[in-house]
Amino acid sequence: MPPKYLFLSLLAVCIWAGNAIVNKLAAGAIPPGVIAFDRWFVAFMVLTPFVARSVVQHRAVIRANLPRLAGLGLLGMALCQGVGYYAASFTSATNMGILLSLVPLLTVLLNTAFFRDVPSRRAMFGVALSFVGILLVVTKGDAHALLSQGVGRGDALMLVVALTFAAYGILLRRWAMPMPAFTSLYVQMAWALVFLLPSFLLEPPMVFSSSNIAMVLYAAIPGSIVAPFVWMLSVQRLGANRVAVFMNLIPILTAIVAAAFLGEALHAYHLWGGGLTICGVVLSQARRQEKTRWFEKQKA
Repeated sequence: MPPKYLFLSLLAVCIWAGNAIVNKLAAGAIPPGVIAFDRWFVAFMVLTPFVARSVVQHRAVIRANLPRLAGLGLLGMALCQGVGYYAASFTSATNMGILLSLVPLLTVLLNTAFFRDVPSRRAMFGVALSFVGILLVVTKGDAHALLSQGVGRGDALMLVVALTFAAYGILLRRWAMPMPAFTSLYVQMAWALVFLLPSFLLEPPMVFSSSNIAMVLYAAIPGSIVAPFVWMLSVQRLGANRVAVFMNLIPILTAIVAAAFLGEALHAYHLWGGGLTICGVVLSQARRQEKTRWFEKQKA
């Protein structure tokens, strides 16, 4: 397995962990529909001088794959990123962390259910171990805190986020198109802007300030260009199952960044949960067994 793409997967989740801090700072300062639209609009404008020629060169391929590109833009950008801003207003950080950590499990389940992409037992154990580590962190070592919380509108929205991101990762590889990754990402952004425009128009305008602009720029460039690009490369090379498990590191990294920059305390359950999560990530990188590969080839 090329270490390069494992590093790129880790880079993406580090950026998204930083974006989680930005989301906390933006809550109450920028309307959810506005920052969801603005981040992709700024990213789209930044990429235009560099990608416009490639879009023209690959216009035939883009035209042939326009429905797929629209679907990816809807799942990976408009729904996954946009809905998350609204979910934060209705649910706790604990529930958000738990539901977001379901992405690897949902990826495996969706792959198995729809494409018969059966992972190895070792990989399944790694995913489960990572999930236990996440539970330890988000419940602060107290399982009763989780059991006492109900399921509300925010929890349902976060489940949508987890499902759409899992589906996005799977379809990104299944719908591989003969065009550069940045070109594909650019067209997906264009579709995301179309889908996000109604919510943007319904929200009150953003108050312009240096802090608000800085938060939009972080979400737009590292969060909307760099992270999705390296994530796309990793998914295309390693597969959705292997890459998705890195999502379990986001709550751990977020806790570390929050402790460093927001003064939040780092407790023992962060260390234990982080250790379990990292062990699970390592184990989940196991390849499918040769027997499973042979069995699926026979069924195909």
